[in-house]
Order: sequence, then structure tokens, then C-alpha cells
Amino acid sequence: MSISPSYALLLPRRATPRLLLASLPLLLLAWAAARQLDLHWARWLFQWEGGTWALKRSVLLEGVLHRGGRLLSQVAWAGLLVAILWRWRSPTAAWTRPAARLLLAVFASVACVAALKALTHMDCPWDLAGLGGQRPFIDLFETRPATLGPAACFPAAHAAGGFAWVALYFFFLRVAPRWRYAGLGIGLLAGMVFGLAQQLRGAHFLSHDVASLAVCWGVACAVEACFGRSGSVPTESRA
Repeated sequence: MSISPSYALLLPRRATPRLLLASLPLLLLAWAAARQLDLHWARWLFQWEGGTWALKRSVLLEGVLHRGGRLLSQVAWAGLLVAILWRWRSPTAAWTRPAARLLLAVFASVACVAALKALTHMDCPWDLAGLGGQRPFIDLFETRPATLGPAACFPAAHAAGGFAWVALYFFFLRVAPRWRYAGLGIGLLAGMVFGLAQQLRGAHFLSHDVASLAVCWGVACAVEACFGRSGSVPTESRA
């Protein structure tokens, strides 16, 4: 059994460190958005909705994309876990170990974003003065006055529930390489839809979503680098 040259170039040992570097420009983009775009974009949305977050309780945004989207991600994770446990010892199920790494990457991504939210103490747009709230805007690197109380809005957890699935890139890289970009696209699309829905509701700034993407992609690369060295060879890549 041999690996085709085209697949050899995609092995995580060589590709993962380069792919991990993609998190750096994403973090820079998040920082630039926080400095230049966040307030302008949020104010434009706020005024476009009539000087209030009119879509905050939208059935589509809150019910379908927020609550429903979160449930969909959780169900997908749980369903894949059940499938892995069911087929783990099957000699014909070469996808189980890559799928287990996928589950780990998704879980770790969401957990990292949740931990950062608890540490950064940044407000949501709807809590800020001029955007329907009362609190002043406090930058990420500014000291937060104790009188303001806690906040947990950065990075964006709901967007992370979608972006975490960018780890599908590495799953398909191991199982069916031709579908790796489709897997990446699924995660990107889900995260962008979830993120935009929350921006329209006043729940997050643009930079919150970009930072979540950077975290999720970095975690996916780290998981693959740590545990993916001995993954299975795709059937389509065997000679």
C-alpha cells in the first residue's frame, strides 16, 4: 500500500504548521475590526433597524439560527459520537479515528471560546451607550472598572458553534481528500451565518466572530498536529 504524491503533500506533518499560521492574520483582522469597524458597523445596523435592536427577538434570528443552530451543532456532535462508538472496532470503518479527532477539535474549540469569554469581560453591543444600553465601551486591553460588573461577549460563542466545524477539513483530509475544502466551507458558512445573525440582534461585534474563527482554526490545527500523525490512508489514495 502506497500513498499517492498528491496526498503525501497534504499529510498533516507537513501541512499543519503552515495551516496553523492562518490563525495569525485572522487575529490581526479581528484586532483591526475592533479598532476600526466594530462600532461603525454596529451603529449602522442599530440605525438601520430603527434606533433599536428590532431583530433581537426575531423568530428567524433568535429562534431558528440562534437556538436552533446551537441545537443542530450539538445534535451533530452527539450523533457523530454515537456513530463512532457503534463502529469503533469495525475493521472496515477507517473513518472512526479521524472522526474522533473531529469531535475533540469541535469540543475543544467551543470550550476555549467559552473560557476566553469568561476572561476578557467585554460587553455586547446591546449593552453599550448609544446602542441601546448604558455601559461605556471598554477596549479589550483597557482596565475594566469594577463598578461595571462582569461581561462575557468576546469571542462569540454562538459563531464558534459553527466555526468549530472547520475541523471537517482535517477529517476529510484523512478520509476523502477531495472533499476537504467542502468540509472547510461547511464550517465557515455555519459560523458566518450564526455570527451575522447575532450581529443583527446586537449580541456581538464583527471582531468577536473573526476572533472565534481564529480560535477554532487554531484548535483544529493543534488537534491534528498532536493526534493526527498516524491517521488512516484514504481508500481513494491507495495504489
